[in-house]
Amino acid sequence: MLVFKFGGASVKDAKGITNLANVVDQYKDNQLLIVVSAMGKTTNALEALTKAYVDGSEHVHSLFEDIKQYHYIIMAELFEATHPVFDEVANTFVEIDWMIEEEPHDDYDFIYDQIVSIGELVSTRIAAAYLNKSGLKTQWLDVRGYIHTDNTYREGTVLWDKTRESISKNVPALLQKGFVITQGFLGGTSENFTTTLGREGSDYTASIFASCLGAESVTTWKDVPGVLNADPKYFEDTVKFDVLSYNEAIEMTYYGATVIHPKTIKPLQNANIPLLVKPFGDPTAQGTVIGGNVNPVFEKPVIILKQNQVLLSLSPKDYSFITENHLSDIFGRFAANNVKVNTMQTSALSFSICIDHKEESFGKLIAVFDDAYKVRYNTGLTLITVRHYGETTLKYLSRGKTVLLEQVSRNTAQVVLK
Repeated sequence: MLVFKFGGASVKDAKGITNLANVVDQYKDNQLLIVVSAMGKTTNALEALTKAYVDGSEHVHSLFEDIKQYHYIIMAELFEATHPVFDEVANTFVEIDWMIEEEPHDDYDFIYDQIVSIGELVSTRIAAAYLNKSGLKTQWLDVRGYIHTDNTYREGTVLWDKTRESISKNVPALLQKGFVITQGFLGGTSENFTTTLGREGSDYTASIFASCLGAESVTTWKDVPGVLNADPKYFEDTVKFDVLSYNEAIEMTYYGATVIHPKTIKPLQNANIPLLVKPFGDPTAQGTVIGGNVNPVFEKPVIILKQNQVLLSLSPKDYSFITENHLSDIFGRFAANNVKVNTMQTSALSFSICIDHKEESFGKLIAVFDDAYKVRYNTGLTLITVRHYGETTLKYLSRGKTVLLEQVSRNTAQVVLK
């Protein structure tokens, strides 16, 4: 039994959906569960729609119309006008119509998940319909009834026991009848509300299903030839790794390597299930195999870039030293507000952290510390993490920039740059 995951770039247009079917057709003798992301940049577009809705923008309906038309144009290339998928997709989009006609909910993250999740629900409807049209019998599955989470919107925590029970009870029988296709990135609460698992969380979805089903492997199909030492959009002469250990992949994703969601690896490692990262444009290519404990010789350092960062410095208002009690209090407040720390540094009088800048919640975060701490911050920063670094690499990456924070350990260096 195999699990495939197709990212947004691989299903961004009609050609991509056709290619998905061609790839899947090569595995028609296997039991196959397929996880699909939203098409192209749909998640970004739905995020913009969510913000416009909450802000009361006059552009809400035009933004939504653009999203719908993008999908309808793709469907028009794939199906005849009378195909039932048009009604299925229209009925899915109605969920947004209903929401944007009401006053916004107080919780931005709740609104985000209810709106942004529509991207995956629509993409999987289209992909499932095309697979069936191509003679590949496929069952559409609503993942929200199988991956159960708590009520932490935008970063749902998986309830593993309940999730494992739901998947193992129902999915194997469906796989006996044909392919199963479902949504990445999404989960569901006990109150039947939609949650998301964190940005780019479709890899994690595939990992959850593979772990619960005892899959032979997970293959995530990307627009790159495999796992590279750096993002080719920003760096030239990148190299592909043929193999990586689970531990190295965990380190890379923890620090922000976007080719794989950071929560993906551990469930696979626990079950000893390999993860294959392969190019959807060349299904026969080797790609990268993640598993076991063998790493390549790192001829080049691994460079991970995170932009739109905030460096936040907290100092006790009573001018006392930063103590363990302060750190416990600070991290408790971060945890309560679902803040992920990308790097940190402690001095005698202040504690500094680098985090992703989430504009809609940053003001609330600052207010959380106002009672006991003096807060200073810089926005618009870049965090660069280098695994297996050399001094020349760090100097090159920092050239012409102001270094606001630097952390160096045996294998990993991090710099926050302005």
